[in-house]
Amino acid sequence: MSEARLILASKSKARLAMLIAAGVVVEAIAPNVDEESLKDGLKSEGVTARNLADALAEAKAVRLSGRIGTGMILGADQVLALEDGMMLDKPSDSVDAIAQLKLLSGKKHKLFSAAVIAEQGIPVWRHIDIATLSVRVLSDSFIEQYVESEWDNIRHCVGCYEIEGHGAQLFSAIAGCQFTIMGLPLLHLLDYLRIRGILPS
Repeated sequence: MSEARLILASKSKARLAMLIAAGVVVEAIAPNVDEESLKDGLKSEGVTARNLADALAEAKAVRLSGRIGTGMILGADQVLALEDGMMLDKPSDSVDAIAQLKLLSGKKHKLFSAAVIAEQGIPVWRHIDIATLSVRVLSDSFIEQYVESEWDNIRHCVGCYEIEGHGAQLFSAIAGCQFTIMGLPLLHLLDYLRIRGILPS
């Protein structure tokens, strides 16, 4: 087994929990990237949702890798886009969450989950995975009750749902990997960690 250590460049408890549950030895360190400014700048340039997720994941990995200098640094990000290309961010408050769910109701959207590994400030691996989700037609009363009961769980979630929890009730169909929906192309990452000797093959 390789002695290289994996560091998650993120404050995301969900991604850290996914990795630990899969048996990956990992620690998490905040990358200190101004995500909002970077995101706003890229959006103003007309970047696609897929490329936005990739760029944000790379920025986190490269920034922390350059700062630490050793280890494999994993950056990850997720972007939600409607069929017309409109992108949604995490809800700013419960009122915004209600508005977003009304917008998603009865429509399909895509989640682009990107992961990038950097070493010594240089990206060495990346993968972007896509899931397509169909939201059933949601009544206003359901949306309001759902947000009221789930707000603490969904306040940091793009799309205002946790697919592994009550958020499953929002959907009529899902095409894609559940890990991708949860924010990390985990199976592809595990493959790479086996190639690098971080995990047994």
